[in-house]
Amino acid sequence: MEKTTSIDVNSIGTPELHQILVTAIAPRPIAFASTIDAKGSVNLSPFSFFNVFSANPPILIFSPARRVRNNTIKHTLENVREVKEVVINTVNYPMVEQMSLASTEYDKGVNEFIKSGLTPVDSIKVRPPRVKESPVSFECVIDNIIELGSEGGAGNLIIARVVMVQINGAYLDENHRLDTKKLDAVARLGGNWYTRVTGESLFEIPKPVRTTGIGVDTLPKHVFTTDILSANDIGRLGNAEGIPSEEDLHSFKQTSGISEILTMPAGDAKTLKLHQTAKDYLQAGNSDFALKTLFCDGF
Repeated sequence: MEKTTSIDVNSIGTPELHQILVTAIAPRPIAFASTIDAKGSVNLSPFSFFNVFSANPPILIFSPARRVRNNTIKHTLENVREVKEVVINTVNYPMVEQMSLASTEYDKGVNEFIKSGLTPVDSIKVRPPRVKESPVSFECVIDNIIELGSEGGAGNLIIARVVMVQINGAYLDENHRLDTKKLDAVARLGGNWYTRVTGESLFEIPKPVRTTGIGVDTLPKHVFTTDILSANDIGRLGNAEGIPSEEDLHSFKQTSGISEILTMPAGDAKTLKLHQTAKDYLQAGNSDFALKTLFCDGF
């Protein structure tokens, strides 16, 4: 059994704690925030302390933290204090290097649109421009700014209310809805690492929103006696809507070819065979047959 490392946050410095936080709490979506100051100077900067917090009203929150090394604040925070508007642009793989370049700490007044080569486009309801290359841009007004501290590393929660959404049509499916596979989104990890949401990394899990899963405690006890079924496999089985009926099991035994396994003498070999068969069904996307396979041999 692996030993757990316990860390009192008061026993380490902010840089070390920051490294733990951003590495462990990942992946994080990226808010590519375009803002403008009272003089009209535009700033464009990415933030991964970001997420959506409400749909009604539509609220996005991101947090420009104070710099750890010298406790200064970022131009984005200065700007939204002067002009309480922001455009939060999403980031995908085709623009990730330009996004990273825009994170450079240029002097006040330097336009990161120009430095990064990204294209500013006039917004409809707010003054800061949106990023043309971004798949989705959210025009927002600032409802509140909450300072979380006054020392280096302290965040500043910017609560932004969406007033207009701009979607690049290239990322819509045939039903005119955003297509996750087309988005090719990227997210922030610790250090210099990012992750890319591509076909190979995508997977679906049926959510028990409208139904109540039977729970893993209802599965036959023999399910837990081998290592063939992973914790994820067992979790998927526990998400089933109900235990198979005797009628369903009888029909399954007649048509699935499992009867040969069921005639084997009780023991490890039989259990292993049942579990491997259920595993094969799960990998083929047929959790119903997997569940019936396991219940065919009782509890």
